[in-house]
Amino acid sequence: MIIAIDGPAAAGKGTLSRQIAETYGFQHLDTGLTYRATAKALLDAGLPLDNEEVAEKIAREVELAGLDREVLSAHAIGEAASKIAVMPAVRRALVEAQRTFSQRKPGTVLDGRDIGTVVCPDAAVKLYVTASPEVRAKRRYDEILGRGGEADFAEIFADVQKRDERDMGRADSPLRPAEDAHLLDTSEMSIEAAFQAAKVIIDAALKK
Repeated sequence: MIIAIDGPAAAGKGTLSRQIAETYGFQHLDTGLTYRATAKALLDAGLPLDNEEVAEKIAREVELAGLDREVLSAHAIGEAASKIAVMPAVRRALVEAQRTFSQRKPGTVLDGRDIGTVVCPDAAVKLYVTASPEVRAKRRYDEILGRGGEADFAEIFADVQKRDERDMGRADSPLRPAEDAHLLDTSEMSIEAAFQAAKVIIDAALKK
């Protein structure tokens, strides 16, 4: 069984995906980390971020098992990842790897921007998790402060809007809900409430 979870940055889809995978004993892949891992490998090797051929070669070598979220969440890696994520050859290489991962037993949960529309269009369950830009920026702001960091809310809010624009406006695999996706707006919803709503949808699909 494949569960596809899409949505913009900081909508809560990562937390929700991990909770679903844990509850059902499925394997989980945060597909955004596959782009970040590719970017990190390029940075570590001192390779250029604007050479599509080199980036594709590195993308094909990325090991999907054990991607370290903590390490890969560094801002510089995110910036580099956004540059290579627009390259069609890199996207093709990583989508292939993500599709292969989706076939793992007993089932998989993949979260990202184009899982239900591009990577796994035949997924048994598709969820589109969203929230208002203000709420998402506030979550990110609180998260940084919670880790003891310093943050500027206006800067984060602008960053969230810029990222949405880039994700929704790109020519290749833009961020949008699949036609048969269930919409979960978490703006005024706790993660537990979102999980319970998702569980009802998943349980119904498992009974089919």
